[in-house]
Amino acid sequence: MSATHVEPATQVELATRVEHTTPSSRIGVALAGAMLVVLAAAPAWGGRQDLHLLAEFYGYVALASLWNLLAGYAGLVSVGQQAFVGLGAYVLFACGISVGLNPLWGVPAAGAVGGLLAVPIALHLFPLRGAYFAIGSWVIAESFLQLAQLAPTLMRVDTNISLPAGLIKAMAASRDGREFLIYWLFLALMIAVIGIIVVLLRTRYGLALTAIRDNETAAKANGIDVNRTRLVVFVVASSATAITGALIYLQKLSITPISAFNIGTWTVNVIFMTVIGGIGRVEGPLIGVIVFFILRQLLADQGSIYLIILGVVAIVVMLRAPKGLWGLVADRYGWQLFPLARRLEYLSAKPVAIGAPEAKPSLAANNHMPSR
Repeated sequence: MSATHVEPATQVELATRVEHTTPSSRIGVALAGAMLVVLAAAPAWGGRQDLHLLAEFYGYVALASLWNLLAGYAGLVSVGQQAFVGLGAYVLFACGISVGLNPLWGVPAAGAVGGLLAVPIALHLFPLRGAYFAIGSWVIAESFLQLAQLAPTLMRVDTNISLPAGLIKAMAASRDGREFLIYWLFLALMIAVIGIIVVLLRTRYGLALTAIRDNETAAKANGIDVNRTRLVVFVVASSATAITGALIYLQKLSITPISAFNIGTWTVNVIFMTVIGGIGRVEGPLIGVIVFFILRQLLADQGSIYLIILGVVAIVVMLRAPKGLWGLVADRYGWQLFPLARRLEYLSAKPVAIGAPEAKPSLAANNHMPSR
């Protein structure tokens, strides 16, 4: 007797892929590309004051985006980012004045020093949580300020340092050439910062950061190394912040400890921009910087009233739109400017045999004995 025949079972195999783009992100990327072409040509159509204002705008977008990466994604609410702004600026001046390098070489040097110092700082800050982390970051920034104020006194030099004329001319022969170069460096910095953040958020680190932001305990339970992920983000943000500080003071050409490590200018303003635009969203800092600059330009002549109005705007937005202005729009219309969504698309389906079970012999076959 032969074994019974059983037809193999089948299942449907789905070919899938993860899609990051949406119609709104495609439009947003196209508009951003067109805008960048116009901004890159700003030296041809803008005056000197326009270039200074745009460069300042790019610098703040970079700082706000980096703070948003820390606080909005990694859960590291720092109020001491001015430490890395000032550090990067002083590294730039040290490379030029003490070493005699072209100041442009001080920009990557500032990033390297900022990234290296971020590691021991992170090791001391990461055991702290919440408000304690914020206070710890502020204490470290204040320590940097005190060191910067103390060093000139010990060396009996002026606290106000300026780049020598020879180093300034080493960047470019003409004043227009230097201003155009610094403008393009600021534009490249903003593009690089946003691009790195978008790429980072599209990797497994981005998934890990989203999980950490939503629920740190659940992220740990799912095998995510929270401290290592945060360390990567902290080092990247600190290095890029130091580069931004170097560029800011490369444009200013002079530096003092109070201005370089100013918490109001480099941290409070940045927090305001990020919260207004939308924390935890890449587009948020960009919208927040636009709002900040509009208010500043309109109310700059109002003195202390300007600061009061900024405070009122911040309170109203936090009460009416806790996710920020962009968060309010994005939640209502589903818009996004950058391709960060993760949607599973089904490409095709086909039946696939999953294997036939072993055929069981019949009872007769089991009882069959070979003949002798």
